[in-house]
Parts: sequence; C-alpha cells; structure tokens
Amino acid sequence: MTDKYSSPFSQRYSSEKMQYLFSDDNRYKTWRLLWISLAKAQMKLGLNITQQQIDELIENKDNIDYNQVRTFEKQIRHDVMSHIKAYGLLCPKASPIIHLGATSCFVTDNTDIIIMKNALGLIRNKLVAVIKNLSDFAIKYKNLPTLGFTHFQPAQLVTVGKRACLWIQDLYMDFEQLQFTYDSLMLRGVKGTTGTQASFMSLFDDDQEKVDILEKLVCTDFGFEKAFPVTGQTYTRKTDTRVLQCLSSIAQSSHKMCTDIRLLQGLKEIEEPFEKSQVGSSAMAYKRNPMRSERVCSLARYIITNAHNPEITASVQWLERTLDDSANRRLSIAEGFLAADGMLDILINISNNIVVNENVIYKHIKEEIPFIATENILMESVKRGGDRQKLHEKIRQYSITASNRVKNEGLENNLLELIASDCDFYISRDDLAKITDPSLYIGRSAYQTENFIKSLQDLFINYYFADIEVVLNV
Repeated sequence: MTDKYSSPFSQRYSSEKMQYLFSDDNRYKTWRLLWISLAKAQMKLGLNITQQQIDELIENKDNIDYNQVRTFEKQIRHDVMSHIKAYGLLCPKASPIIHLGATSCFVTDNTDIIIMKNALGLIRNKLVAVIKNLSDFAIKYKNLPTLGFTHFQPAQLVTVGKRACLWIQDLYMDFEQLQFTYDSLMLRGVKGTTGTQASFMSLFDDDQEKVDILEKLVCTDFGFEKAFPVTGQTYTRKTDTRVLQCLSSIAQSSHKMCTDIRLLQGLKEIEEPFEKSQVGSSAMAYKRNPMRSERVCSLARYIITNAHNPEITASVQWLERTLDDSANRRLSIAEGFLAADGMLDILINISNNIVVNENVIYKHIKEEIPFIATENILMESVKRGGDRQKLHEKIRQYSITASNRVKNEGLENNLLELIASDCDFYISRDDLAKITDPSLYIGRSAYQTENFIKSLQDLFINYYFADIEVVLNV
C-alpha cells in the first residue's frame, strides 16, 4: 500500500518486461547509448574525439545519479541538459564532446522510437502466442457442430473450431499490420535543431557525405536500416498514430473475441478458465463470471480510445516543432503499450484454457435442428412421392405449433414427432434421425478450418513461443 497514486498498469496489468521498456532507467540509459554512438561515429569520421573519451563514456553509461539529475532540473528546468551535466561530471574528459552538434530530440525522439520498436516486438510475440493457442483449439474442435448465431438468434450450424477461425483471422490481420509497422519504423536520426543538419555540416566542413555516413552509423548501432529522410525538430508524429493504431486494432479483435466468449458463457456452451479456488461473486457463490474476458474488453476499450490521442497530436503540430505534444505522448504511448501488454497476457491465459461443454452445445442443437432441417426433410419427402406445396404448408403449420409449445408452455420442440406421425411425408422417425444428424449441416467448416490453419504454418515456424514471459493477471 502507498499514500500516493499508483498506476493500475504497474500494479495489476502490465508485465515487468513491458514496464521496464518504458521505465525512466531504460529511457535515460538509452540516451547515454545514443550519446556514445554519436561520439563514436564523429570520431570515426575525423572529429577531434579520442578513444579515451569514448571509453570514459562507456564505463559510466549505467551510472546515473537520479537525485543529482533532479537537483539540476529544478535549477535549469531542462531534462536533457540536466542529464548532460550529470553525465559530464562522471566523465570529465568526455564532457566537452557529449551531445556535440545535437538537439534534445536527438536523444528524446530516437529513444522513443527505439522503445516503441522493442515494445512492438514484445506485443508481437504475445499476439502470436494467442494465435497459436487458438489455432490448436480450432483444429481440436474443427468437427464439433454448434449453433451459429446471427443477430444472436439461432442460425445454421457451424463448428466450434470454425468459429475460432473468425477470431484468428482478425488477430492475424492485426499481426500483419503490426509487422509492417515494425519493419517500417525509422529513427529520427542525426538532424540538428530544425532538421536541416546545419550543425553537423558545420562540424564536418560542409562534407555532405560524412553527414550522411554519420547518420547511417548511428542507425546501424540501434538496428535500424535508415532514418527519416526529412524531419523538423521532431520526427513526424504520424509515426505515433501508426503505432498506436496497431494496438487499437489488436484491442478491437480481442474485444470481439471476448464478447463472443461472454455470450457463449451465458449460454453455458463455452467457458473461460475458472480456477479451483476462484470466487465468482461476493454474494452469489454459485456464479462463474467471465471476469477475464470482461477485463480484456475493459482494457480494449481503453486502448481503442487512447489511440485517438496521437491522431489529435499529429494534427496540431506547428511548423518545425511545438511542445504541446510532450505531456500527452508521455502518457498515451506508454500506457497504450502497458494496457495492450496486460490485455494480451490475459488473452494468452484464456486462449490456452477455453472450456467446451459439448453436452450443452448438443442440447441447444437438438432444440433448434428440427427447424434448421425442414428444407432437407421437405426435399427427402418429395423424393419419396410427397407433394411439395402441400408439405411446405404443413411444415409451416407444424413449425408454428412446435414453436408455441416451446415458447408458451416451456416444453421440448416436437416438430419431428409431428412430421413423423403424418403419413403425407412418407418418412419415419429413423429417417428423421439420420436427416437431422448435426454433422450434415456444418458445410465446409472443418475443411475451411484445416486450410486456414495450414496457411498460418509459416507464422508458427518463424516465431518461437516457449520463452515468452507471461504475467497472468488473474
């Protein structure tokens, strides 16, 4: 317990790994790595920087006195300069060349992109783990008939596995969007105060080739192929929009899947995992609430609405730079990732432990299949000599009678009994049992499931799931 506000993202939802990516410690250590990279590249390209200075920077890269930094920031009201001063005191020989030719956004913006790329990588791994779990589930239940629903009213049969493929397909589209975004991320690079690289042109006596090489060397140090070709003082904030739209897209798919599970759990057909000692309700001890799926939906709504922040921020940037993006970005980017991380941890748990109540599913099919099978019954009766128009009207009347019996009297559907007892249909109870076999009404569900999952095999080959750290927020 604490007497100060503590974010639920760090207390309840997000994994330690994602929290560290957005921690101050990771951020400011990355600043120092960028200063080291810049100095090394400048030395390599002929500036008066010594290896001794580089070694001093490297030796002290993780030695950050945060109390000292806070003291400096209170005095000078500038976070980057406060860190430069603190680093310079640790590195007296290298102090004159720290941040040489750079602007604050050299460390702040480049660090943001580095963190976002690492965070997207973690999200990608967890997303793939969910897809893998659901794929195994889909194959296991590819042949199990279940009622399909349109408008949440019983419709033609599908299979449990085929329905899971609807979830997988959405999530795989999210994976493709995320992978594209991940692959296309660029550093802000080494651009100077307004993006013109004027300071670096001055340092290198207007040698444009050296300035180009300088930027490439820094990009390579951090695993990026290139930097933005043009920037203002900041990289375009459209990048943040693109990144958080990936998270929003995953949230949309997750919300849809977990809403389906919540509906099916209400029907007692499908259930999310329920721990042995889990309490469903403080008042109603018998309850098994779909609390994991509800939590996913809750976090998903936060992620979806949070994605509007960078959209608005990108639209109101002035000319080469304005600082009204700063506070918003500190909140929206970090917390968007923390929420998505926590949401996917829960989704991994759900997707790996979905409970299927086959007897309940069959009971619901049995209640509805007499109506679903009427067209097949009609065709078989006509084959045996029945009058199509006469039988169609009888089926209509019998269906109304059976429906009223179910709705008004609470009794079982007796449509098949009514048909079997009518000699105009030329059809027996045994014939009706064969005609109403649920497996005859699932179409190509099993085939579609197998083909779809097979098409994802490359994804499963390219990504390894066993080492993914999963914090189960239950």
